[in-house]
Amino acid sequence: MPFKCGFVIYLLPSMWKKKVIHILFLSVALFLLPMAVSSTLAETAGSHGRRLRTVSDSIMGCLFDAALKHAVSVKDYRGELYLKGHFKVHKQNRIVRYLPSVFRLEKGVDDYIYESVSDIHYTAPDIVDRKIRALSSTFPNARKGEIFDVIDYIHFNIYSPSLMRDRMVSPLNWNAERHYRYLLEDETYRLGETVYKIRISPRYKSTQLVEGVIWVSSKDWSVRYAEISGRYGVVGFHLVMHMGQTEETKLLPTMLSLDLDFRFLRNHLEMNYTGWMRYSDVELFQPGEEMSPRRGKSDFDLTGSYTLMCDTSRLVSDRDSFARIRPIPLTEEEDSLYRTLDYRRWINAADTLEQMSPRKKNRVFWGQIGDALISDYNLDLSKVGNISCSALINPLLVSYSHRNGISYRQVFKYNKLFHNERLLRIAPQIGYNFTKKELYAKVDMEYVYNPEKHGSIEIHAGNGNRIYSSVVLDQLEQMPDSTFSFDGLDLDYFKDIYVDVSHNIEIINGLRLWTGLSMHWRYTKSTPEVEARVRSRYNSFAPRVRLEWTPGMYYYMNGRRKINVGSRYPTFLVDYERGIRLLENSGTYERLELSVEQNIRLRNVRSLSYHIGGGLFTNQSDMYFVDYAHFSNLNLPQGWNDDIGGTFQTLDSRWYNASSHYMRANLTYEAPFMLLYPVGKLLSFVQKERIYAGILFMPHLNPYIELGYGFATHIFDAGVFVGNEKGKFTSVGCKFTFELFNK
Repeated sequence: MPFKCGFVIYLLPSMWKKKVIHILFLSVALFLLPMAVSSTLAETAGSHGRRLRTVSDSIMGCLFDAALKHAVSVKDYRGELYLKGHFKVHKQNRIVRYLPSVFRLEKGVDDYIYESVSDIHYTAPDIVDRKIRALSSTFPNARKGEIFDVIDYIHFNIYSPSLMRDRMVSPLNWNAERHYRYLLEDETYRLGETVYKIRISPRYKSTQLVEGVIWVSSKDWSVRYAEISGRYGVVGFHLVMHMGQTEETKLLPTMLSLDLDFRFLRNHLEMNYTGWMRYSDVELFQPGEEMSPRRGKSDFDLTGSYTLMCDTSRLVSDRDSFARIRPIPLTEEEDSLYRTLDYRRWINAADTLEQMSPRKKNRVFWGQIGDALISDYNLDLSKVGNISCSALINPLLVSYSHRNGISYRQVFKYNKLFHNERLLRIAPQIGYNFTKKELYAKVDMEYVYNPEKHGSIEIHAGNGNRIYSSVVLDQLEQMPDSTFSFDGLDLDYFKDIYVDVSHNIEIINGLRLWTGLSMHWRYTKSTPEVEARVRSRYNSFAPRVRLEWTPGMYYYMNGRRKINVGSRYPTFLVDYERGIRLLENSGTYERLELSVEQNIRLRNVRSLSYHIGGGLFTNQSDMYFVDYAHFSNLNLPQGWNDDIGGTFQTLDSRWYNASSHYMRANLTYEAPFMLLYPVGKLLSFVQKERIYAGILFMPHLNPYIELGYGFATHIFDAGVFVGNEKGKFTSVGCKFTFELFNK
């Protein structure tokens, strides 16, 4: 190419040679200038004009190797945490009231203070228990509002491959080197060691990456001081950590400063925290001691690591009592916020004594109606129980899919805790599909009589899917694959009302047994044409046995209640049901379904979920309904972590009842920096990306393959799917669900 270019220039007239050479020189200069400027900035940019240079590979290698060790060095610690926060409302509008995770603010009040004293207990590998002992605040209800849940920032293990419970990629690991730049800003010699000041910056904007400055000791390559900034969703944070000075606490923060900045649709809220951590006991892993998997029967009991998060019966909330345990006195500005609260309460008490005018009463009434539409409800009565439901106008309750259209659901919850930890739960749920114009309703009831063994009695009732009978299966079997089509079949859909009653018990740790009855009342509109093919009413009465086993299940005891935490192994399930002739118009059949599923947390903010299963109907007599329990077209579908994965999004709903046997597998892989890796602007908005895959085997579908791609943001989750039947792409669909900081 250079030879050809030079030859062309040589043939040009002399008057054009200089112009062409100047143009080529200018083009090369413009091409190289951005690279030169970028390189210069990387070398010289810095605060106060300091000269920065790239950190050597030897320093970063020592730091990465040490981070692998420091991340798992702490075995156990106990301590006391004092938090003091100042909340400031810079700008707000009515949209804030629609956000389910944001607390309610007092009208006309822009400044608040929040204080708490907590006991912190950490147990390796990653179990943190925080028990609030004392709380004082000027908020109307300080115990509500997720912005106060700062445990993810307090337990900010910078050495870990992921930060904030698998939300962000830590800069101190080998795999993150391709996502970050590391610049050496300063070197300080102190007491025979060198302290390096390293500036960390992401190579592109992303909600999974952070930036900041760390001071690293060359003695053991531990971080002595850190300033970390980032933004996850609509919340930006700036965290400053001072690490401990002793050999036991050098890997743990002793003082921290946390600034949270919330910006969303012309709303701007800010929270400034200051925290002091005092450790009473720190235990480190000894050289050669490793975190080995627990094998003994009692080793799965984590009760020593978990306790009740907040014992409200013993919570110190009186302001005078809190002042006696406050380790650091308040400033004059902070104390004035409490005095202002006292004045507001005095004014409000005086206003209640005045008789309200009819006009004021009317305004209050419509204000209460508005609150009823956009507010969550949580009514806690000691003799009645706890009643809760989400706001009627709540985007979290709306979803859209290409196959099912727009759906809306609402869930009500009732809980009553009796003595000896017995518990009654009732959860009615209603939903409406706007595309199908169908109303669904169900109620789930559970009475836990033996909380130590998960012993309970459950009742589930509602109206199920519209379904056609097994008469259609005979027509399907006679049709060759080349001419198969649902359009030419007479599908007599039956409406369904079901009641499931079961007794549940955990036989041994991780092994649960369900025994009960499954009853269905199915009916369709009776016409001479329908009666000539099928009956208009069909009932079923079926004893049911379900066995579920999760090996190596970790748990902890909260009083007499056993709470399962999770396992490193998959969950195996066997579900068997046998219909018997007992009710009128009932027949016999057998249903058997097997499955295995697992959600695996991988390193660096990645996860893998899979489900493999199969089922069949056999030994049937008379007409029956192919209605699988673990392979069905849910009215208001819910998936795995994102309400999208774990099912088939573009599969025609008629296929779910089209075969007496099936085999299926679904997989979801979740990670950042996949397809949107080079698109910086989108990465600043997208939190995670997902790859979906599913395969289904049944007659006339050998196989059906579905592939999809999706992404998650702080507002919504979305996915696009492509269906492939026997090697031919047959369908394209999408799924959309609102999240709004729900995860």
